[in-house]
Amino acid sequence: MTGRVFLVLVLGIVASAALTQWLAVNERIRALERYRDFHALERAEQLITTADVMPETARPTFLLAANRGTVKLEMSDVPEAQALMATEFSTSLQQRLGERYKLSPLAEHPAVCDQPRQTSSLFASSQWRGTCETMNVQLHDGKILKLSVLPPRQAPATPNNELLLLTPFLLSILFLAYWVARMSMRPLKRLAQAAKDLGNDINHPPVVLSGAAEIRQASAAFNAMQARIRQHITQRTQMLAAITHDLQTPLTRLRLRLEKVNDDDLKQRLIDDLSAMQQMVKEGLDLARSMDSSETMQALDLDALLDSVCSDATDVGQQVELRGRAAMALMGRPLAIRRCLVNLIDNAVKYGHYAHVTVERLVGSARICIRDGGPGIAPDQMARVFEPFYRIETSRSRESGGTGLGLTIARNIAEQHGANVTLTNHKDGGLEVTLVVPEYYVGN
Repeated sequence: MTGRVFLVLVLGIVASAALTQWLAVNERIRALERYRDFHALERAEQLITTADVMPETARPTFLLAANRGTVKLEMSDVPEAQALMATEFSTSLQQRLGERYKLSPLAEHPAVCDQPRQTSSLFASSQWRGTCETMNVQLHDGKILKLSVLPPRQAPATPNNELLLLTPFLLSILFLAYWVARMSMRPLKRLAQAAKDLGNDINHPPVVLSGAAEIRQASAAFNAMQARIRQHITQRTQMLAAITHDLQTPLTRLRLRLEKVNDDDLKQRLIDDLSAMQQMVKEGLDLARSMDSSETMQALDLDALLDSVCSDATDVGQQVELRGRAAMALMGRPLAIRRCLVNLIDNAVKYGHYAHVTVERLVGSARICIRDGGPGIAPDQMARVFEPFYRIETSRSRESGGTGLGLTIARNIAEQHGANVTLTNHKDGGLEVTLVVPEYYVGN
């Protein structure tokens, strides 16, 4: 956006300046042409009237001197040539001289009229557009002379310094356009960064109201939206946490009363159902906590965190293997990030018997791949497994436990940290979960 505004401003100002320069140069040239034509008119009248009063014996000498410059008067070599229609210059000259003289424009066109001329400006035409013609002039004694009006002599060739003179102007335009573009886009960038921070932390401080009235209005609306979202999430989290917490007390009483059931088979089935209900309540509480962003963010060593999670899993008998190193830090909430990794590894072990964890460093991020040995997931089910309480009956049996909240909790935590979770079926079999986490830079 900044580049677009910068280009529009630069191109618009340069085009306007070029058009203004072109109009100014052409107006100056037209004024010069009018002045030259007026001067040629005065000069032609002076030469003709002087030649007319000059004695015939002295006229050749006068014509020899008059055959110089841009207005020339000489003996006509085509006295009987057919005359053309009167031109603007010949008409003006005829009015000045009166009926005593007769002017006849000739078809002869001086070659110098069509020759390109050197110009000192990029915006000036190289063609002379003033008067350039020849005509016969009949004096009162019947003698016919030829009058030639030619373009002015060209000035000596000089280097074109127009671009050099325009350089400071162009540099000032570039600086002004860049400054205006940055100033215009800065509030939008601040709002975009605020939206990004809101996605990572719902409790991020509100946007400071500053700048133009429209920007302050947009910032105030953004802050109000953030407050409403925070209120809705808090209410939902509190409601879910309250329900799951309050359910634990009657479930505990039910377990105690089940001990009095005499039928062992019925007793075991009831205990199993009750355990499943308690597990659902526990994971429901974990889901509520996964949406809570009150935990303090801090820089974490990703390799140390992965090593700790995998070691804990190995200590409890899970088949977990860790390979690779990221050698980077990430910014996150320690307990939440740990819960995310534990859920992904537990999910792999529970449904795929083992978890092979591989970590590698990318540009500005790290990729963590967790592969299991299970049957995988059908492509049309990839998105639905992130929905709360959704379970795939054909590939994931209830006998393995779980309530369908593990991946939901993991994705909630990942999104709060600007990370991304994707699922793919490995070509050699098994499901592969990929978690990409952004790198934390000192000074962020």
